[in-house]
This record gives sequence, C-alpha cells and structure tokens, in this order.
Amino acid sequence: MSDSTTRTSSNAYCNSLTEYQRFQTREVMIGSVGVGGDNPIRVQSMTTTNTMDTQATVEQSIRMIEAGCEIVRITAPSKKDAENLREIKAELHKRGYDTPLVADIHFTPNAAEIAARIVEKVRVNPGNYADKKKFEHIEYNDESYQEELNRIRERFTPLVKICKEHGTAMRIGTNHGSLSDRILSRYGDTPLGMVESAMEFLQICRDHDYHEIVLSMKASNTQVMVQAYRLLVNRMMNEGMNYPLHLGVTEAGEGEDGRIKSAVGIGTLLEDGLGDTIRVSLTEEPEFEIPVAFALARRYDKRSGHEVVPASNGSPIDSFAYNRRASKEVLNIGDHNVPIIVHDFSSKESISAANLHALGYNYSVPLDKWNLSDQACDFIFVGDKSLDFEIPGTLGIIQNASAWTNDERHYPYFEGISYVVAEKKSEHLNFVHTDIDGLDIPLLATLKNDPTAVLVLTTENTHGMAEQRAAIFRLIEDGLHTPIILQRSYANLDENDFQLFASTDLGALLIDGLGDGIWLSTENCGPPKMLNSLAFGILQATRTRISKTEYISCPSCGRTLFDLQETTAKIRSRTSHLKGVKIGIMGCIVNGPGEMADADYGYVGTGPGKITLYKEKTVVKKNVPEVGAVDELIELIAEHGDWIEA
Repeated sequence: MSDSTTRTSSNAYCNSLTEYQRFQTREVMIGSVGVGGDNPIRVQSMTTTNTMDTQATVEQSIRMIEAGCEIVRITAPSKKDAENLREIKAELHKRGYDTPLVADIHFTPNAAEIAARIVEKVRVNPGNYADKKKFEHIEYNDESYQEELNRIRERFTPLVKICKEHGTAMRIGTNHGSLSDRILSRYGDTPLGMVESAMEFLQICRDHDYHEIVLSMKASNTQVMVQAYRLLVNRMMNEGMNYPLHLGVTEAGEGEDGRIKSAVGIGTLLEDGLGDTIRVSLTEEPEFEIPVAFALARRYDKRSGHEVVPASNGSPIDSFAYNRRASKEVLNIGDHNVPIIVHDFSSKESISAANLHALGYNYSVPLDKWNLSDQACDFIFVGDKSLDFEIPGTLGIIQNASAWTNDERHYPYFEGISYVVAEKKSEHLNFVHTDIDGLDIPLLATLKNDPTAVLVLTTENTHGMAEQRAAIFRLIEDGLHTPIILQRSYANLDENDFQLFASTDLGALLIDGLGDGIWLSTENCGPPKMLNSLAFGILQATRTRISKTEYISCPSCGRTLFDLQETTAKIRSRTSHLKGVKIGIMGCIVNGPGEMADADYGYVGTGPGKITLYKEKTVVKKNVPEVGAVDELIELIAEHGDWIEA
C-alpha cells in the first residue's frame, strides 16, 4: 500500500463531497485483523473489568467477541496490569479465541513497553503519555517548545522501537479532554490542538520508519470531534499520509442519548467515507456497544453505486469550524431561531388533542389550558385534514395548499413549482417542498424574493445526506437565504436502526450549520413519543437546540472506581429536569479534569469509594464519600444557582 492519497487540496478532507468513496488508507495489521486498506470497517470495544481479575476479563472479552467484537481493548494502568495481559491472552487462546488485544495506556510508559511485547496493539494518549496536566498556561518560544518535543521524543522512542521489533501496532489516540498544558498553551482548546498533539507523536514514529499506526481524535462534543478528524485527514492528504482512522465519540452516555450522539459524530464521518474502525462508547455493558457499531458501519457496505448526486464546485462553507448558514427569519424559523421540529401526522386517519401528548403538549381539563414541556414540537403536518379542537398557542399547523383553511397558525404546503404559479398563499408563512432536481430557475427566483417562504428540502437518494448538502451548497452559491427544513422519510426500521440512521442523516448536516429545522416522515418505525424524543435528541447532540440536561458519561473500563451505570442512572433521576446543564460523570481521573472543561459540573472517581466534584474544570470538593456524593453534587449545583425544583 502506498503512503499517499489520490487527492490533495488546501481544504479537502475526503475524496468526494457528492460520490461515496472510502478514503483509501494503508492497511495496518492488528494480529490477524486488517484495519484500513480494502478491509471492511472493523468494530471494537473495551472491557470494563479489573485487568488483574483474569477470569472476569476473559469472560467479558468472550461475551464481546461472541457479540461480534473484532478487536478487544483492555486497560493497563500499571506494570502489573500490563504483565497480566499475558495471562488473559493465554486463557483466551486456551479457550479457542484469537481475537487481537489492545492495551490502553495512560500516564505509564513503562506499562506500554511491557504490553507492546505481549498484545497485538497498544493505544497511547499523547496528552498524558509524557506530560502531566495542571491546567497551567505556559509561555513558550520556539526554542523552549523544541526542548519539550525533544523530551517527548526521548520518552516515546523506546515504545516505538519495541513496537517495530515485535510487529505490534499502535493507536495514537488524542482525547479532547486530556490535551496537555503544553498543547493548550500553544494551540488552545481546539481541534487544531488535537491534531498537532497526534502529529508530534506520529512524526517520531515516522522518523523511525514505523508505520503500523492508527489515529483517532475523540471528543464528547460532536462538533469538535468531527472538525478534528477532518483537519487530521486534510493534514494527511496534504502531506502524503494515509494512516487508518479509529472513530468514536468519547463519553457519549447511555441509552437513546448515547446512541444518537455516537451516530451524529461517527455517522457524519462515515458519510464522507472516513473511518476504518469504530467504537461506540456507551455507559452500558460493552457487548451492547457491538450491535450499535455494526448498524452504523454496515450501512455503507452497499453505498457505492448510489444514484448520481450533481457535482458541486467544492464547499462554500468552512468544514473545520461551526458556522450556521445565513438565513432570513420567517416567523419562528431561520436566522437566530433554534432549528424547529415538524411532525408528520398526514397518514393518521384522524387527529385529536390526545395525539399531541406524545409531542410535548398536555391538555389539563380542569384548568382548560395546555401545558408545554421543554420538548414540545413546533409544527405538525396534517395533509388534507383539519382539526376540530383548539390548538396550543405555540403550535403551528401545516396543511396541503389545496386544503389550507387559512385559520390562525395554519400554513400552506406547496409542491415545488406549483408555488411559483399559486394564487392563494399565506401572508406570513408558506412551506415549499422540493428535492435538488426541483431547484430550477423559476423556483429559485421566486424564493429569493419571497419573505414568507420556507423550503422543505427532501431526498430519496441512497446517499441522501450528500444530495441535500449539494442542494444547500447550490443555494448558498446563488445567494438564497430562504430557511431550510431538512425532510427525510424512513419505513419499516426497528427503533435502534431508525435512531442511528436519522441521527446520521440529519446530524451530518446540522453539525455543519446547514438546516433551520428537521422533519421526519415515518412508516412503521416506532411510536410518536419516541420520534419526538429522537428529533430533540438529534438537535441536542449537534448542539443546535438544547432541551434537556446533557450527561457526559464515560463507558467504564478497568480503571473505573465506582459503578458507572448505577451512578449515572441515580444522577439522571435527580437532575434530568435541569435543561441546558451539562454534567460529567467520569469513572477515573484519566479524562475527568479535561472533560470537565466542557461540562458545568463534574463527578469523578478519584479513589476507592471517593469522589471529587468539579465546577467546570475546577476542583470544588475532594474525596467525598461515594455514599453521599450525589447529594453533594446537588448541593453544588444549587450553590451556583443552576438548581430548580422538578
């Protein structure tokens, strides 16, 4: 495999923005498993057991492998843990399993050097392999910075030589939450800093002609994660490198939230052909991560050969930073307004007030009033129907133009070019539905001069995200500022696949600031309440509309100092009503302090039965007994004015 790619550009990060192609990377062998090259996207996970407990680790590894895990990662926080990897590997082989093992290393180079002689791959984190994090800003000149690089080279080179000698692969895995003080001082808390952190270590490997390397850029913030991977690929393309990519959203959380967040981050990159191996980090048993990862990865097995997406003249947006597309305001849509949510009720035989309960609206008969939750949708589409009840004051009704009643907060829906010739239109808001093929000159001219129009952009292309993106790029290039609602249709999917696919398709556009709302049309994909929760979850995961508490919780591993699943559930039960508050729940200190920088409050295991509480990245209370730590967290939130009664 050549160490080059087929295309270089100052701002390119993938082979094509319109034609699905895997970004061709070199093959790296992890034992007998090839990653990159022409291999399928590999799925992996990480054990949560104590590495010194050989039997527990072996049993959990087997459960993961039998669920489909192709690469098993195990933490090795000490020399003893690293040595015990030999026993774990031997027991797995004895029981007929030869799945490659990866040693996960933080802070302990000597443990990495032991592990590299035993397992098929080691993962090192540049942020803490040779640095200590004190959140100190350090002023460097070129000479003093080079001295730091020389120190890192001296510390890291022995591992590189061992890996090269033993045929051991390596992942250089940057985490947004554990960037070193040196990198933060030089580049700031940025995606660029993440890339530079990895490149410093990668250059040492290349200087020793060692190339069995996989790279990763993980973050709990999906925008940061996507931007970092894109910057990394852009850097590789322009410097003639093509190392495989390990994708993951770190500390994604649990349940629906964790799946949505993972799909938004991982799926956005997969859509553009990036990624050779993935790990979905859920605060659940590791074997539950595997089906989610496979559902994300296998969607692209047959993506090549999709319907043609019209080629674009490159990207008119900055793909390495979030900027929302400029759009005009039409009522509560576009401009500075948060993206809206439309629900499709057009297939229902009849619509009653009770149908709105699943969408965040509850009617109180005694008070004769509607009560709205923080996840109350903005519009419903009723097709040709009309409603025989008084609607909530914040809800809009969309009707087919031919059936439009022109009642208060009722708005017409037109199909493409019919809007150009329509005689009857709303003075306030008109929805115009089209796909990329319908964006002809008459329609574009009408939209450009119409302050009441909102475009509902749809697609039936197998590579639909790219087609919708190409359509939006065309509108940007034409200087059209009409708000855009992203509409996608799904049928006959189980709830898990529906969540993952919709999160990918819509999240990939929203994460680039492309879209002023989302509209999911479904058939046999799940109940309305789940659909509503998913829509709000996608906006939350892309950080475009906050409607609930956000939990940044790690997936647990052998370093974890308390029961993460139980504790996360306990904290969630007490704090889930705190809209917009971000709470980090970390099992150990490895990424805790760094990830606290992106959270408002942090709950971090720092010793057996001991918890340290953070306000952002500042330690507030050390070594709080675990038995009362959740109560102390609540008190901390109240002290800073963020507590409200449920």
